[in-house]
Amino acid sequence: MTARTDRIDELFRQEIGKILAREVADPRIGFATITDVETTADLRHARVWVSVIGQKDQREETVRVLEHAMPFVRHELGTRLRLKRIPEFHVRLDDSAERGTRVLHLLSELESGDLPEGRPEGESLPTPVPRLPHEGDAPEAHVPDDAIERPRSRRRRTRR
Repeated sequence: MTARTDRIDELFRQEIGKILAREVADPRIGFATITDVETTADLRHARVWVSVIGQKDQREETVRVLEHAMPFVRHELGTRLRLKRIPEFHVRLDDSAERGTRVLHLLSELESGDLPEGRPEGESLPTPVPRLPHEGDAPEAHVPDDAIERPRSRRRRTRR
């Protein structure tokens, strides 16, 4: 993204949060926080990432209500901001906090040794990450030089 779209994204995030807090009086909107806005380069569409506290059905209901409120929000942004175009907003549920909590829970289980038998359905083992040699490693732990891809150098072509 460019610096301009980054600034616009942050402006949209702040203004949408203000509009939802002050102007949209719907009790179905629970504890919702606008976590991020991602605008396309042409400013025609934008994803609004929302973090919602509550049960799964409450989160889904909040996202539906917010999606329904977006035309009003878009109109309000058009009156508040001096932009040529206000994008069409699409609300998405941001579950990164929930995933982070799950990872922390799994890490604490690993640390304490209280691992459950088997894995929940749909979860797979993590992909192993190749290791680079460190000082003090055993010789057999070293990765051969030909196993590491090296970036090809790019020389600039000059016009003559």
